[in-house]
Amino acid sequence: MLQKTDNWKSHDDRPPEFHPGPVVSMAEVRAVAAFIRRNVPIIALTSFAALVVAILYLLVAVPTYTAKALLIVNSKGNLVDATAVSTVVESQIEIMKSESIASAVIEKLGLAQDPEFATSLGGGMISRLLGWSKPETEANAARYAVERFERKLSAKRVGRTYLVELTFDDRDPDRAAQILNDVAEKYITHQVDKAGLQDDKWVKDRLNELSTQAFAAQKALDDYSKNRNDSADSAATMDRLVAAAESSKNAYNNFRHVLRKIEATQQQSSPVFEASILTGAAPPLRASAPRPRNVLGIALVGGLLLGVAIAILRDFVRGMRAKELEHRQSTEEARIDRPLPDAIRPAHQSEASARATSVRLTGAG
Repeated sequence: MLQKTDNWKSHDDRPPEFHPGPVVSMAEVRAVAAFIRRNVPIIALTSFAALVVAILYLLVAVPTYTAKALLIVNSKGNLVDATAVSTVVESQIEIMKSESIASAVIEKLGLAQDPEFATSLGGGMISRLLGWSKPETEANAARYAVERFERKLSAKRVGRTYLVELTFDDRDPDRAAQILNDVAEKYITHQVDKAGLQDDKWVKDRLNELSTQAFAAQKALDDYSKNRNDSADSAATMDRLVAAAESSKNAYNNFRHVLRKIEATQQQSSPVFEASILTGAAPPLRASAPRPRNVLGIALVGGLLLGVAIAILRDFVRGMRAKELEHRQSTEEARIDRPLPDAIRPAHQSEASARATSVRLTGAG
């Protein structure tokens, strides 16, 4: 009866087998300790050299300061949908980072004549000689300044709120804070003068992108419907194309619906967005880059790894040389110990020559 009961049991009910993990033997531990003890000078030397290079870098590198400001961008319309809120905030972030705002701040502070902003990112004289950048003119200097400005400015949404964090990197902490406050001021002025989203480049690009996706999905569905075969795979593919077409169409319609809500709000009140500075930018007290702890830590770890790699390579080369030398020695010993044939043994040759000589002497007598 017990045997029959066991037969009804499933194999999954059996207790799992115990598989012991890998055990490190004492011989391996001793080998690792001997390796470290043997290569301590190399590892210490590479670590010290890496720390010296890191210290020299910290002494030579120009510190960068990051100023921060916090803005609140609120819509006067009652936007309950999360997609609508995200569209509003993301569009305002793109306006803050737009070229028009950057150009206005650059013109106000005269940054186009500043060497930090008015040089190309391609390397100055070398890039111009190689044809990688255009010659330095007043118009090009303004373009270079805008390019540098946009790389130093960043904006991101704080969580799922209407708050936007602005940051700007500069070598001068006072100028970083001044530029960021001017960016916030220009953005608020821009919103007062131009309320709405329908003329914004980012909105137009987004509309064109969604429209293209919806058209492509619908075209793929129509083309497949004309050439479809009656099979299970064909039905599955058809369902997938229908879902993709519906999803693309709904995304486009939802975006247009959000824009229509904003346009309706714009007709009732102006401006549509109520932007204000929640926390103004202040000169940062400490440099954001380079960070001494990070640089020294990376240098130390890199030096240790480099020392270990050199030690492993050296032991590998030594092992190869030792094997080659051992092979040569064994080959030479094999040649020496190999027995010679009787025809070419020295003793046999001397005995044969002696007999031949005695026979010739007897014949002559």
